[in-house]
Amino acid sequence: MKNIAMRLMYDGTNYHGWQYQNNAVTVQQTVEDALSGLLGEEIKVTGCSRTDAGVHALDYVLNFRSDTNIPAERLPYALNYYLSDDITAVEAWEAADDFNARFASRGKQYIYKIWNNRMKNPFLSGYSWHIPYNMDRAAMKAAAVHFIGEHDFSAFMAAGGSQKTTVRHITRCEVTEDKENQSLITVTVEANAFLYNMVRIITGTLAEVGFGRISADEIPVIIEKGNRTMSGLTAPPQGLFLKKVYY
Repeated sequence: MKNIAMRLMYDGTNYHGWQYQNNAVTVQQTVEDALSGLLGEEIKVTGCSRTDAGVHALDYVLNFRSDTNIPAERLPYALNYYLSDDITAVEAWEAADDFNARFASRGKQYIYKIWNNRMKNPFLSGYSWHIPYNMDRAAMKAAAVHFIGEHDFSAFMAAGGSQKTTVRHITRCEVTEDKENQSLITVTVEANAFLYNMVRIITGTLAEVGFGRISADEIPVIIEKGNRTMSGLTAPPQGLFLKKVYY
């Protein structure tokens, strides 16, 4: 039996996240149903991450086992006929027998989009957080640097997280502005692993810095205290994208 790895892109707007749920439409269930229909066998997939409802993925890796005779590299072309336009299989390959999309990952990169303009942007409404108030971008950039390194990120985990440890190593955290349109702000966070809602809470905290409610110098104190009530709000899901998975 082959162990097949596959890379997807998806728009999470119409899904209740990646993970299978009994009473909701999820990306996992949709992909499993499509693969089962294509291959004529029951397929169960293992995903690299549990993205939340409304969150998008530019690079999502999964793996599954199958007896199919279809060459792995041809599977995306066939599978896309079974998928709606908001999920696309990009590539597939036959992986080592012990490859597991979740546990083999060495790290991930997420990006979060903020549309910082008094006017709404209809082309970004489902893919960014609209903030119509002035934000101190310089303060946000200074605050972002404090997240880099290995820390206990308890203050940046939402209730309901089930991780055994809250220590994570962030290798990149930065705030940038689009060169062509400075109203579009991107928060980039790269780490070996993430806690529940971690990137959304980091982004919400950076927004609070931009509003002047939290100072950049307070970030190390918030991290040290590990108190969720000291960090910022949880940014809404639609601005979040899983951009890259590292193996």
